Amino acid sequence: MSSTLTREQHLELYYFMRLNRELEEQMVRLFRQNKIVGGLYPSLGQEAISVGTAYALGPGDWIAPMIRNIGALLVRGFKPRDVMTQHMARYTSPTFGKDGTSHFGDLKSRHVISPISMLGDLIPVMAGIAMAGRYLGQKIVTMTWIGDGGTSTGVFHEGLNLAAVQKAPFVLIVENNQWAYSTPVEKQSALRDLADRAKAYGIRSAIVDGNDVLAIERTTREAVAHARAGNGPVLIEAKTMRMLGHAQHDAAEYVPKAMLESWKQRDPLVRFEKVLTEKKLWDAKTKKEIDERIAREIRVDVEFAENSPFPPPESAEEGVYCEGCHTIEADWQRPKEEVLPPRSSVKAEWAMKSYAANGARPPAATPSAPKTRPGKKTARPVVRAKAGR
Repeated sequence: MSSTLTREQHLELYYFMRLNRELEEQMVRLFRQNKIVGGLYPSLGQEAISVGTAYALGPGDWIAPMIRNIGALLVRGFKPRDVMTQHMARYTSPTFGKDGTSHFGDLKSRHVISPISMLGDLIPVMAGIAMAGRYLGQKIVTMTWIGDGGTSTGVFHEGLNLAAVQKAPFVLIVENNQWAYSTPVEKQSALRDLADRAKAYGIRSAIVDGNDVLAIERTTREAVAHARAGNGPVLIEAKTMRMLGHAQHDAAEYVPKAMLESWKQRDPLVRFEKVLTEKKLWDAKTKKEIDERIAREIRVDVEFAENSPFPPPESAEEGVYCEGCHTIEADWQRPKEEVLPPRSSVKAEWAMKSYAANGARPPAATPSAPKTRPGKKTARPVVRAKAGR
C-alpha cells in the first residue's frame, strides 16, 4: 500500500524515531553513571509504534503514553531535556523533581495524560475523556497503549467494554512485544492474535507490523478517522519485539538468542532508512544533517540536565494537594442548556429490540393469561424495560 505522506513527513518520522533511540541510549549511559534515580524501561525495537501512532493523531486529540512510549512524547512536542530531567529528578523537570520515571503529562497545551502504573487503568480513563469530548461537542479522539501482558488485566476488559458500548472515539494500541516481563505471549493467552479480543466487544480491530512505521501510521490514521466519525473504538495490535529486558536491571536471559537475532534483522530504523533510500526521499547529505541535528540537540539537553539542580527540600510539601494551584474548566462548544437537565433529560424507558434469545416475536397481549399446556413454557410478553427507581 502506498503512503500519502509527503517527503517532509517521511523525514520527520525518521527524525522522531532516531531521536527516540539516541535519547534512550544517552539515558542508559546516565543510568550507568548513577544519574538516573528511577527505573529505565527501554523501547529498543519499538520506536516505530510510539512515533507512528502518535503521528497519525490531530493536535487536539488526547494521548496517554506508557513507559515505552517516549517517541509519542517527542511527537507531541516534549524535548529530550524534559525526559532526562524527569528521570534524573531535577527541579527543571516537568514534575519539578518529584518523580524519577515517566509520570508526567501536559493537560493544557499538549493534551497528554500522565501514565498510571497499574496496567490497563488508562483504558477507562481515555474512554472517559473521549466521551467527555463528545459531550462537549468536540471532535476529538483519544489514544493509549498497552502491552500484551496488560491485555490480561480485568480493567482492560472493563474499559474496552465501556468504550464499545458508548461508541467512544478511542483508539487502543496493543504493543505485542512477545514478553510480559519474562512470560511469553503463548503462556499468557490462548489467542494467536490479541486483536481478536476486540470481537468480544463488537468493535473494529487491525493487526499491523510493529516494525514498519509507514504501515503503523497508515493503519492508525484509518482507525482515528473511523473513531472520529462516531463509529466507535478501534483496537490495533502491533506485533513487535522487546529487544532488551523489561528494565535496566533485567538482562533478559530468558529470551532465546535465536529469537533476538531474528528480530534484529527487522530493526524498524534500518528498515525505514532502506525505504527512504529506495524511494529517493533523501541522500547521504540529508541523513547526515538529520543525524547531526539530533546529536547536537541531545548534547545540549544532556548538559542542561546535568547542570540542573535537585529540588530544594522545602518543595517536598508543595503540590501534594491541589489548593487552587490550577483551574481546569470545560471548553463548552455547545450551549450548556443542551447538555444539562432538563433539556438533556430523556425518559428512562427503552423499547426492546429482541424479546427472546431466539428472536421470536412476543405473543399478542390479551386481557387474560395465555393458555398453555402443562409443562410447556411460554415467553413472557415483555414489551419494554423501565429503569428501576
